[in-house]
Amino acid sequence: MSALSTPHPGVVTVTLNAAIDQTLDVPGFAAGAVNRAVAETRTAGGKGINVAAFLAGAAIPVTATGFLGEENSAVFDTLFRRRGIRDRCLRLAGRSRVNIKLVDREGRSVTDINLPGLHVPAESWRGLLTVVDDLAVTNRTFVLSGSVPAGVPDTAYAEMVTALHRRGAFVVVDASGPPLRHAVAARPDMVKPNAAELAELLGRPLKDRAEVMRAARELSESGIALVVVSLGAEGAVFVEGGRALLAVPPPVEVASTVGAGDAMVAGVVAARLEGGGLEECARRGTAFAAGTLSRLGPELPPPERLAELMRAVRVEDARVEEL
Repeated sequence: MSALSTPHPGVVTVTLNAAIDQTLDVPGFAAGAVNRAVAETRTAGGKGINVAAFLAGAAIPVTATGFLGEENSAVFDTLFRRRGIRDRCLRLAGRSRVNIKLVDREGRSVTDINLPGLHVPAESWRGLLTVVDDLAVTNRTFVLSGSVPAGVPDTAYAEMVTALHRRGAFVVVDASGPPLRHAVAARPDMVKPNAAELAELLGRPLKDRAEVMRAARELSESGIALVVVSLGAEGAVFVEGGRALLAVPPPVEVASTVGAGDAMVAGVVAARLEGGGLEECARRGTAFAAGTLSRLGPELPPPERLAELMRAVRVEDARVEEL
């Protein structure tokens, strides 16, 4: 029986580099020209914060921890209060970073401008490790995701994986670059890179979907129970044990791709917490990701629309050993 097949009190998401996502709807955006936004939204962001938002409202309690800047934490306070997310974030002097998203629906493009984040003092990093250890007493599912801010070592997720496994937790890592490489060496229970992040991790190009599946198998065979590789509009690859699935979403109108990967993580975690197998994880994770594409900010569509998307997801069984 997998670690997520048994009941758990709740899910904890860890966001080391939280952000405020400022999304500007700019039809026909052109670099080097005067552009006019027709709409603006500001939402609490950062990958772990997004996962918490997507999971909130279900029967499973959700806790968010990590670092926030004291000077602009109000948007996070509002999100936590509105969604019923338990707040165990540490406040630091300064401001959480702002990520500006320029969305051009006409041109179907998103331009990202990410500002610098907080510098985390060594004592604050040690304080967060204490908070996470405390949360592991009563929670057994942890999602560690996003970039690592200045002051936090690249080994941050690896340290957390090792400590949480000692507590018997199921640990998901969604990161990139050196933090992902170190985390993979600690053998988390699930990872969710995209194809480019997986290629960087393995140090070789992945030219097609078959090569992505082979690479996902390598990670699975190294001791990571569930490997999910997102492929954008082509869907995602899910590998567990000797089985591989390709999940392809139905066509949807894209308002923004921001948070789609986080929605996929949330969908997979939600499915597994309800005892779902690999196909249910693939179907729900892909439906969550597709559902958020038509919305600005970390929002899922209504339950009936999610159910419709889940039915429309095409799941294909691929025998990994034949690739």
